[in-house]
Order: sequence, then C-alpha cells, then structure tokens
Amino acid sequence: MHDKVDHHDILRERHGSAGIIRLNRPRALNSLTLEMIRGISAALDDFAADADVATVVITGEGERGFCAGGDIRALHESGRTGTPLAESFWREEFRLNHRISTYPKPYVVLMDGITMGGGVGLSSHGRHRVVTERTRFAMPETGIGYFPDVGATWLLPHASGEVGIWMGLTGLEVGAADVIYAGLADVQVAAFQLPELVDTLAGLSRGASSRDVDVVLKNLSTDPGKGPLRLNTSLIERCFRFGSVGEIVTALMAEEAEFAGETLRALESRSPTSLTLALYLLHQGRQSRTLGECLRREFGACLGILNSADFYEGIRAAVIDKDRNPKWTPATLDAVDRAAIEAILQSPESPLVL
Repeated sequence: MHDKVDHHDILRERHGSAGIIRLNRPRALNSLTLEMIRGISAALDDFAADADVATVVITGEGERGFCAGGDIRALHESGRTGTPLAESFWREEFRLNHRISTYPKPYVVLMDGITMGGGVGLSSHGRHRVVTERTRFAMPETGIGYFPDVGATWLLPHASGEVGIWMGLTGLEVGAADVIYAGLADVQVAAFQLPELVDTLAGLSRGASSRDVDVVLKNLSTDPGKGPLRLNTSLIERCFRFGSVGEIVTALMAEEAEFAGETLRALESRSPTSLTLALYLLHQGRQSRTLGECLRREFGACLGILNSADFYEGIRAAVIDKDRNPKWTPATLDAVDRAAIEAILQSPESPLVL
C-alpha cells in the first residue's frame, strides 16, 4: 500500500506499515526551513496516531545528502532585519529535536550522504540511526560564527571520551565508522541496500517494536571498520580534556602527529568567540541531566548570538559572498571577552517550553 501526501519540501507516504517522511529540497541539500520543520512535526503527529503505522522512516531526496542543516541564509536575514523568523525557527526546531528523542514508535533515519547541523538534530536523537559509506557527518557551526545546537551540546559531550568535543570545536567531517564510534549512529548499511531496508521495514507487522527494527538493521548492516577519530583517540584524550580552548591549542602544538596538525589548522580558522562559547556549552552539557536542559540553554544562546558580529560575518563568508575568508572579531582567542560570552548566554525573555 502506498499513500502519498505532497507538501512540496516535505513528502509523506505510507508504504506498508511504514510511515515515510522525505526531505525534498535536494538542490539546497535538504536544508531545513521553518515550513519543513512544521511539516515534519505534523507528519510525526499523524503517524503516531495511525494504528496502521508501525515504524517511521525519515530520509532525504537527491543523491548528495540527507540534510545539510538549517537555512542559515534565512536566519542571517532575519537577524539583520529584526524579524521573528529566527526565533520561531529555533524554537520549533528544538521542540522537534526533543520530540524525536521521545517518539513513541520506532524512528528510523537514513543518514546517507551529507548530514550536518540541523540534519544531526533530525538524526542522532532518534532510536534507529543508519549511516552509509557515503555519510559525511559534521557539526560545522564554529566555522560560521555560531555554535553546535539542535541538542548537540547534549549528544557530543556524551560521545566516547573527548571525541565529541573534538567534533564540536573543529567542525570537521567524519565518516560512518566514527559517527558510530561516537555513539551518534547505530549501524552502517550500504547505500544500495537502503531501498531493501525500507521495503523490509514496510513489511513488518502493525505491532512491530524497536527490537524488531534492530533485527532488520542488523541483518543488513556492514562493518564500517575504524575511522580516524577512533585511531587517534588517545591523542584526542590528551589534547581535548582541558577547560579552555587555549589549553587545547597548546596541547595540540606539542603533538607531532599529522592528525594534530590538521586539527590545529581547523581550530585556527574558526571564530574564537564561537570556540569559546562552544566549549563552555559542551562542558555544561556534560554536567546536565537531560536533553531538555541543553536545548533550553542553547535556545538562549541562539537569541544572544543574533547580537554577535561573528554570526553575520561567518554566514556572509560561507553562503552570501562565498569568499570563505571571514574576518573574526576578535581575531584571537586571547582577546575573547568573557563578558561578551556571558551576554550571549543571557536567559531569554520567553524561554523554550518543550
């Protein structure tokens, strides 16, 4: 049985006992708009209430990726012009992230290709997270004057050792093996087998459980091997266990491995303000008791960062002028003012209610 509902940027269909949500902005790498967030939320509501839907599968259209994140150009414009779009976007996106973490039916996400930023929020909070040999996973926000959000300050500090701190600060891409190693995905399935996976899920009985889904995933899974993060765990532990970004940089400079050099070059290109803010939020996340705590803290920081010059400069350099040459203010870690960080972290007038 196939029942399709077309909402342009979100496609919904029933395939057997599976409710399928497809992100449908392939030219924009399925970057999320506010309307898409609302469409996903509505689909999750409908599928949760439909007794004939056993599992929910979310995937991205196109060959290149699942979801490259939020529509940062729209957020930039909203912040510049003072419209309420940015606040509404983050408020509803974070509510959706939390909803995914508590969804009552087996939630299966196919993280094929680019899965970054907001795409991680749709993925890594889910119960059944599938990567492929084409997965390119990152939280690249420090490179645009922003910080890891969508609950990443809960997910990353709970990754193996300091690997999540490395991911959150550097923003560098990792592949399937390291996403699984970090605890941000569960199994690798070959990309060509994804249609078979969906068909098998669609054939499950109405009362199928997460355990039944795990069996399906295990039967189709392949060994991703060991990625660079796993191979460099001890170096990451030595260098990323500190309480300040300056100490992390100093530790990396004492290492001789090429991996340390690559990591250092990445950090040197990121916004010093973003790095300082991100490390603080990641360490706060490690001490938090729930995802909700982290999302509320992130939401306040989102509103605060709309007053930060680096947010606009980073997005300008990345997606507007595309010169890839941001001029950060301040330009060095030593010059980052603690008061400026605290200003970003002020509690919002209208807090996030989950």
